[in-house]
Amino acid sequence: MAGTTAVAVVAGGVGVAHAQTHQFGTDQVGQLTDKGLVVSSDQYLDPIGDRLQINNGKIMSSSVSPDGTHLAASVADGGMALAIVELKSWKVQQLIGNNANANLRISGNDVGQEGPTYSPDGSQLWLGQADGYRKFTVNADGTLANPVFVPIAADGPKRALVGEAVFSADGQTVYSAVNGQNRVVSINAASGAVQQSWAVGNAPRDLKLVGNKLYVSNEGGRPAKPGESTINSYNTQVPADPVTAATTTGTVSVIDVANPAAAVGSIDVGLHPTALFAKNGALFVTNTATNDVSVIDTAKDKVVQTIATQPWPEAKVGYEPDAVTLTDDGHLLVTLGRANAVAVYRYTSPKHPVSFVGLLPTDYFPAEIATVGKDVMVSNTRGIDARRPNNPAGHGTHDTTSSLQRFQLPNDGVIRAMTVKVFAQNGWLGNSVALAEGKNHARPVPVPLRLGDPSTIKHVFLIVKENRTYDQQFGDDPRGNGDPALAQYGLNVTPNQHALAQQFGLYDNTYDIGTNSAEGHNWLMQADDPEYTESSAGEYIRSYDTEDDALGHQRSGFLWTGAQASGKTVRDFGEFHQFLTKPAGASWQNLYCDTKNMAATGQDTAYPLVSSSPIPSLNNVSVPGFPKFDTDVPDIYRYEIWKRDFEKNGPANLNMFWLSSDHTGGPPNGAAQVADNDLATGKIVDEISHSPYWKDSAIFVVEDDSQAGLDHVDGHRAPIQIISPWAQHGVVDSHYYTQITMIRTIEQILGIRPMNQKDTAASPMREAFNSRPDYTPFTALPNQTSLTAGLTTLPTCGADVPAQTNPAAAAPPSATVPADKQAVAAKWAHWKSQQRLTGPGARADSSNPAQLNHFDWYEAHDWSKPYPGEDKIYAPEDVPGAYIPAPESDG
Repeated sequence: MAGTTAVAVVAGGVGVAHAQTHQFGTDQVGQLTDKGLVVSSDQYLDPIGDRLQINNGKIMSSSVSPDGTHLAASVADGGMALAIVELKSWKVQQLIGNNANANLRISGNDVGQEGPTYSPDGSQLWLGQADGYRKFTVNADGTLANPVFVPIAADGPKRALVGEAVFSADGQTVYSAVNGQNRVVSINAASGAVQQSWAVGNAPRDLKLVGNKLYVSNEGGRPAKPGESTINSYNTQVPADPVTAATTTGTVSVIDVANPAAAVGSIDVGLHPTALFAKNGALFVTNTATNDVSVIDTAKDKVVQTIATQPWPEAKVGYEPDAVTLTDDGHLLVTLGRANAVAVYRYTSPKHPVSFVGLLPTDYFPAEIATVGKDVMVSNTRGIDARRPNNPAGHGTHDTTSSLQRFQLPNDGVIRAMTVKVFAQNGWLGNSVALAEGKNHARPVPVPLRLGDPSTIKHVFLIVKENRTYDQQFGDDPRGNGDPALAQYGLNVTPNQHALAQQFGLYDNTYDIGTNSAEGHNWLMQADDPEYTESSAGEYIRSYDTEDDALGHQRSGFLWTGAQASGKTVRDFGEFHQFLTKPAGASWQNLYCDTKNMAATGQDTAYPLVSSSPIPSLNNVSVPGFPKFDTDVPDIYRYEIWKRDFEKNGPANLNMFWLSSDHTGGPPNGAAQVADNDLATGKIVDEISHSPYWKDSAIFVVEDDSQAGLDHVDGHRAPIQIISPWAQHGVVDSHYYTQITMIRTIEQILGIRPMNQKDTAASPMREAFNSRPDYTPFTALPNQTSLTAGLTTLPTCGADVPAQTNPAAAAPPSATVPADKQAVAAKWAHWKSQQRLTGPGARADSSNPAQLNHFDWYEAHDWSKPYPGEDKIYAPEDVPGAYIPAPESDG
C-alpha cells in the first residue's frame, strides 16, 4: 500500500478564535445564532448553498436519476420509505411508504443502508429492504408506480438485509450485496430470479461495476482465520479486537462477472469500507473507522494512495467519511458525516498525491454526495435535527428531519474561509486536550485543567436511565425553563430527583443526542454513534443493540477501556450488557418481595440473576448479579444487589449503571415504574453520600436518550443531575451541555484520553463544580406513587402503600380507569401484552415509540387527559405516528 497522504489543518493557522463548546454559552437547540442553527450534538449548522428540508424522516441513502432530473432518497423514522425530489423545481414530488400521508403505499419500514438504484435507462428503481428489493416502474414525470417485491431467501437465521444494487450495462442483470449473508448475487432484472452467488467478505455494503469487474466494500472485513480473535456480528464471527471489540480488517472484494467461476479477489483497505465511487481508472473507498479514503488503481487492483480525512490534528478518530465523488474539473469531494462537512481535494490521477483545499459546511450528518452538471448535491441524514413541524405542544426525538443541499463549488479562497467556519461550528480548537507534564505537583481541583492533573474526585458513578425529556420530569419545577403542562412524572412521581435538583443543581439546557437507545448508549460509552449505527436506522434488524455487534464499535474503544488504559479501576452494573438469564419464579412480583426481604434481613437474593456482555473487556469488570434491561425487574432490586457489592468491595474509580425501570412497559404501570426508578436513584445517592467515599465522589445521572415524550424546547432536552460534595448546590444552570460534555467531564476527572473528535472538542462542565466542598449527605425520600400500581396480580407480600404524600405535589396517579375509558384502556392492555419489554429477551425500545408514549401519558393521568396537542384519547391503532416502526420491525 502506498503511503498515506496526510491532511491536517492547524486551528491557529485558519484563525479559529472561539472554539470548543464554551462558545454555546446559554444557546438553546433550535435557536438561530450568528454562528448558525444550534443542534443537539455540540454543533452549529449553516450550510453552503440551497437547502431543501424534508420533514419525513432521516435520509439513509440517495441516488440521482440517469437523466439528472430527479433524486430518490430512502428515508426512515417517519413512516416513509422513499422521497422523490424533482431537482428543477427543488421540491419533494412523491412520498412512498406506510405513512397515512404517502402518495404511494407500500408495506415495510426496513430500508437498507445503500441505494435506491435506477436502471441505466431510468425506467426502473430498486429499493433495498430486509428480504430483497422493491422494484418500481419510473413514470415519465419521474414518479414511481407498480411496486413489485423481489425476494431473496433467508439463510437460516440470516436474512438478506441487502445493501447496494447495481445494474449491468444492458440493464438485464442486477447485482446485489446481500449484506446479512456475506455474499453477492446476480438477479435477472425481469424475472427476479437469483442466477449466481459469490461468497465475499463480512457485511458487504456498496457495489461498483467497472467493465467486467464488480467491486464490493466489505464493512466487516475478511472472513476470520482459525484461532483469530473475533467478535459476533449478525451471527458471524468477524476479526475483532478483544478490548475495543472493534473490527480489525477491511476489504474490497473483486468479482469477475464475465467469468463467474473465477475465484473472488480481495484488496485490503482501511476499516469499515463503505461507499465506493469509480472514475477514470480509480476506485475510491471511504473507510469510516480509519477516517481515510483508499484509492485503488482498477487496472492493477492495488491501493496506490490513502487519503487521510482527519482535518483537525487534535483527534484522529470520529470524522466518518461516508461518501465520495470526483468532479469533472478534478476536485475530489468527501463527506465527513460526523463533522457536518465536505472535504475538498485537488486530484489528478490515482498515484499522484492529492492536495487538500479545505472544508465546506453541510447540514447534520452528510451521507451522500453527487454531481449534476456543475451542481453538487449532498444528502444530509439528519437535516436540521429533530425539528419537524409535528405537534404544537412540543418536540420529540422522532420528529426527525433530513435535507438536500445544492451548491456549486466555490473558489479556493471561499473554501478556505468556509474551513474556518467548519472549525468554529465543530469547536475544533488547538490544544483542546492539555496534558499534565512531568512530576505532578498541581493542586487537586474537581475538574483539572490538564488531563492527568489530580482531581479532588476519585470515584465517578455514571447512572444511565431511560428515555425521559426534561419537561416530563422537571417541567413542574418553577425555577427552570419548564412547561408544567408536559410534566408527566413530576414531584408526585419523582420526589428524590426533585429533591436532588433542589439540594444540588437543576440543569435545564442539557441535551441527549441520540433518537433512541441504539444511539444513546453509544453516545455515552463511545462519545459517538458510529456511522454503522447511524446508517442502520432504517433497518435495525441486523443489530439494534450494538453491544453484540462488532460493526457498532469505534477503534479507539469505550469509556471503560479508556479508564483502564489510564490506570483506573472500573466496575459495571448492567450498562452495555446484552444477555440475561433468570431462575424460575423470578417474576416482578417475586423480585419485589425479595427486595423487601433483602432490605429487612440483609440476606442475599433468593433469585440470583446473571447478566453479561459479549465484549470481553466489559464482562471482565461487570457484576453479573446486577441485571441488564428488563422491565420485569424492579430498580429497587437492582439497588439491593449493588448495595451489597458496594459495602463489600467499595467503589471503583469508574462505576457504570443501567437503571432502566423508567423506560416503562413492565407489569406495574408507567408511573409506578418511574417511581421505582426514582426511589432506587435516591437510595443509591443516599448510600454513597453516607459512606466514607462521599468526600471524593461524583454521581452523574443521565438518560440514554429522551425519546419517550415531548419537550417544549427540543425533544433532545433531557434531565441530568450532578451530585457531589464538589458540585454546585442549589443552582439553576442554563449553560448548553450535552451527553458529550458530560463524558468529557468524567474523562477530565479520571485522566481518560478522549475517544474521538467529538469528546476531544467538548468543554468539561467546570461551571457545575465548586472548589469548596459541601459534605452534606442526601437522605432518600419515600416514594409518593405506589410501586405496585397497575399490577393485575399483586405480590404475595402485599401492595405498596406510600406512607405519606408531599402536600406540595399533585396527587399521585391512582391507577384507576374512568368508566367511559374502560373499553379503550382494555385495548391498550392487550397492546401491552404483545410487547417485548419483559423477560430475558427484553429489548429496550422494542415497542412503537408513539404508541408507548401515548400509553404512558394516559396511565400517568389516570386516563383523564389526551396526549399533549391532541383532543381525545386514542386506541393503539389510531395513535398519530403509530406507523413509526419499533426496532426490528419489518411490517
